[in-house]
Amino acid sequence: MSERRARPEARSTRRSVWRRAPAPPPPSSGTPEPAAEPASGEPAEAGGVVRAALYRDGVRVSSPATLADTYRELRDRPSGMAWIGLARPTEAELLSLAAEFGLHPLAVEDAMEAHQRPKLERYGDTLFVVLRAARYLDAPEEVDFGELHVFVGPDFVITVRHGPAPDLSAVRRRMEDSPELLKLGPEAVLYAILDAVVDGYAPVVAGVQNDIDEIETEVFRGDPEVSRRIYELSREMVEFQRATRPLVGMLHGLIAGFSKYGTDEELQRHLRDVADHVTHTSERVDGFRQALTDILTVNATLVTQQQNAEMRALAQAGFEQNEEIKRISSWAAILFAPTLVGTIYGMNFRHMPELGWGFGYPFALGLMGVVCFGLYVIFKRRDWL
Repeated sequence: MSERRARPEARSTRRSVWRRAPAPPPPSSGTPEPAAEPASGEPAEAGGVVRAALYRDGVRVSSPATLADTYRELRDRPSGMAWIGLARPTEAELLSLAAEFGLHPLAVEDAMEAHQRPKLERYGDTLFVVLRAARYLDAPEEVDFGELHVFVGPDFVITVRHGPAPDLSAVRRRMEDSPELLKLGPEAVLYAILDAVVDGYAPVVAGVQNDIDEIETEVFRGDPEVSRRIYELSREMVEFQRATRPLVGMLHGLIAGFSKYGTDEELQRHLRDVADHVTHTSERVDGFRQALTDILTVNATLVTQQQNAEMRALAQAGFEQNEEIKRISSWAAILFAPTLVGTIYGMNFRHMPELGWGFGYPFALGLMGVVCFGLYVIFKRRDWL
């Protein structure tokens, strides 16, 4: 393993204006023309080395095709800086980088396995940073999360992406358009990557806010599918919290080390701005999760009220049906009494005492009337009629 070079102290005295740095001057005859960045940007899902470049004084001087060429050219240019971008690299590539740049085995293991929480760790003169990038997908209305691992040493920056976000080709182009900033070395690249990740949260926040507004409308409209959407968005907000909350502490940790590591004043201002943005984003995400909890409670209340109203309607319908049944049953019993008397005297048996009685017929009619009237009074008193 080759011995790495310490960063020149002169870098800590340079100043730059972030996002407003002048365009790089035309290269002199002794400086190679920087390779043009492809219009399509760095591929999101391609494995292995995506882009490797060497920089001197903020200008790209070489674009090696392989890691071996990068190592050789970096040794030939002691004052240069290597920026190597990888996407889903193989184990052999990471082990090669670890052997060349002296990366800690634990950090390399994390970069291989991915699925790490956002964190910042220092191994000697190398920083290892894990970031969770996010992007909002308009078509399915979902939040997609990616993972980015960054190794920052005295003269190198290595990025390992697991997922399509963030777009590091845009970060590289922006840095190459700001040579005064790129002169500040690997720290400037790290802060630019942090800024890109945090800026990528803004469209996600806007998309989630729009989703919450739509969900509120659906809740009061009584959409039966809104509960599932609330639950799915709540799960995404939990993931979003896991991405943003640790980042707040990481940035404050970097800010606390400004004096110890002699960080450039312009980078200090830039990092404080990034810390403000991520704090604001974290607070918004916390607010979204609380809002979704409240919306879910309101939706449950509305659903319960709707169910209670339906139950009351069913109970009322059952009560009315029961009243109708009582009326029908009452009249059926009243009409059954004369039918019973008539049926008895209609049997025409020879030995029936009332058949030869002169008052038998009026007696039968009177009996029918008395029984019917008695039943009517009873049912009336019980409110069946």
